[in-house]
Amino acid sequence: MRIAIFQGPEQARTPQQAVDLLARQAADAARRGARLLICPEMYLTGYNIGPEAARRLAEAPDGASAQAVMRIAREAGIAILYGYPERGSGGDVYNTAQLIDRGGHVATAYRKTHLFGEIDRAAFSAGAALPEPVEFEGLKLGILICYDVEFPENVRTLALKGADLVAVPTALMQPFDIVARTIVPARAYENQVFLAYADRCGAEGELTYCGLSCVIAPDGSDLARAGRSEALIIADLDLDRLKQSRALNTHLADRRPALYRALAPAQGV
Repeated sequence: MRIAIFQGPEQARTPQQAVDLLARQAADAARRGARLLICPEMYLTGYNIGPEAARRLAEAPDGASAQAVMRIAREAGIAILYGYPERGSGGDVYNTAQLIDRGGHVATAYRKTHLFGEIDRAAFSAGAALPEPVEFEGLKLGILICYDVEFPENVRTLALKGADLVAVPTALMQPFDIVARTIVPARAYENQVFLAYADRCGAEGELTYCGLSCVIAPDGSDLARAGRSEALIIADLDLDRLKQSRALNTHLADRRPALYRALAPAQGV
């Protein structure tokens, strides 16, 4: 299966401008044979926008922006995973990634569970649960957001639930290149999954984003990697290669869970 990552935008845009740009990128990715387009964390609004803007721009999962993304997915014939501020039914705002399938329907959504510093905690409520992988184009797809992938338990949990591909919209900022260059390939290798890491680029307020979006094979090698600027990258996920890699690298089968009980202490400990 062929997938695409849009690394961008380089400049902050309004939600409508972000939607217009998404339509162009989706059409380009579809022309190049991609079945899935992955966009960065908080793609529709920008990430470093502050709590007031996050509340003001937050939308329901079926809001106007979601409807626009659904139309783009249908017209281009490509599934789209994008980030946005979600207004929950109780009024809380979540940092959410939503997957729209090629028919323009919501396939799944995930609220970021591990909030990064004051920039996240001031603007968002934390999601209450890790996602369940969903069936997608012949494989199982799991979703995390940015800081989530830096906790090995998260990717391991998705792998144990059968994920073949973990997609990670992110807003990784400098000086944390180590995440894109080292941690993300390690997560793919130690869990024997494909991992797609979609970053922002350019500057937003005081933040300068790393770029370096990538698609990583289960052996930890790059299938595609962007530089620092706006880019659309394409990668092919070979399920036979995944099977061969899992036969060689048997980390999941060789685990000894009884030795790891301290990682999940009883409630109240």
